[in-house]
Order: sequence, then structure tokens, then C-alpha cells
Amino acid sequence: VQLQASGGGLVQAGGSLRLSCAASGRTFSTYVLGWFRQAPGKEREFVGVISWSGGGRYYADSVKGRFTISRDNAKNTVYLRMNSLKPEDTAVYYCAADGTYSSNWDPKYWGQGTQVTVSS
Repeated sequence: VQLQASGGGLVQAGGSLRLSCAASGRTFSTYVLGWFRQAPGKEREFVGVISWSGGGRYYADSVKGRFTISRDNAKNTVYLRMNSLKPEDTAVYYCAADGTYSSNWDPKYWGQGTQVTVSS
């Protein structure tokens, strides 16, 4: 599967953004989808994941209550709604996909990343 993330940009602290990730492939609905981010000089960080049906979601503590992952299997798209953004959310955000999810998830498929910058 190929993934294409979009929707990043510059936003003030407290603002909102919605990232999108469009996927190719007829088996999109069978994949677990997730988001990661990487800030300059830091390791890649898990943000959240959503099950194939959309019924199961799991978030990193750092974004819980502020970020929401959703998916539209008819459009082959996964979203990341980010509210109450903080400067520390500044990073390149990547969408990812794999057939299954487990702790220390290392997905097989990755998108190219989209930059999110939050100004104070």
C-alpha cells in the first residue's frame, strides 16, 4: 500500500489542524493505520493508531484528549484531528499502515510526512 500525507502547516498555539493520509490499494480497509511524528533532533514518536474497523483507537499520553484519529474506508483515507496544539507538537508527521498492531509497533508501510509547526 502507498500512503500520501497532507494537511500540515503553520498554526498558533491553541489552534487546530487536520492531517489526511490517502492510501492506494484495494485492501485498505483491512489495515491498521497510525500516525507517528519526529521533531528535529528527536527520535520518532508514536502518536496513535486505529483499527481496521475504526472501533479501536489508542493514543500516546502526550496527545490523549487533544488528538483524534478517524478513518473513512470508502475514501481510503485516515485522518488526524489535532486540537489545542502546543509548540511541542511541532514535528514532521507520518502516517503508517500494517496488517496488525502490537506494542513497539513498527509498521511496514509509511507515508512521506507532512510538517506541522506550532508557534507560541
